Amino acid sequence: MRTPLQEVKERFGDKASLVKQVEAMFSKKDLFVEKRNEDKGLESVSNTHLLKLFEVGTQVKDKFGSREKLIEAIVEAEQRTKDEGYRSRLDGFPLPRLWDYYTSSQKRARNPKKKNRRKKRSRKKS
Repeated sequence: MRTPLQEVKERFGDKASLVKQVEAMFSKKDLFVEKRNEDKGLESVSNTHLLKLFEVGTQVKDKFGSREKLIEAIVEAEQRTKDEGYRSRLDGFPLPRLWDYYTSSQKRARNPKKKNRRKKRSRKKS
């Protein structure tokens, strides 16, 4: 198993080029919510977090193109298309959380019989 530093060096050469690619995704503003600290920048973010941001950003960009389309897909999968409060709540979430919501909703849509209900146990009467 490779460490995050090895992964960064193998795929991007160094951390600076990974930071440039992630910053390019942030600059378009159609994927990420602007919640980063401008004083510290992305150079102080860990390699693991940068790799996750890059992976999620490229997956969402390839599959949907923008975060609005991703939110629309989540709302449709959850069958809550008329719920504007839910849509606005999702709009405040960061992109990795939205991606997790999308993958979870797709799994739930594939297995509609499985529900999060606990089985009632019959207790023995004494």
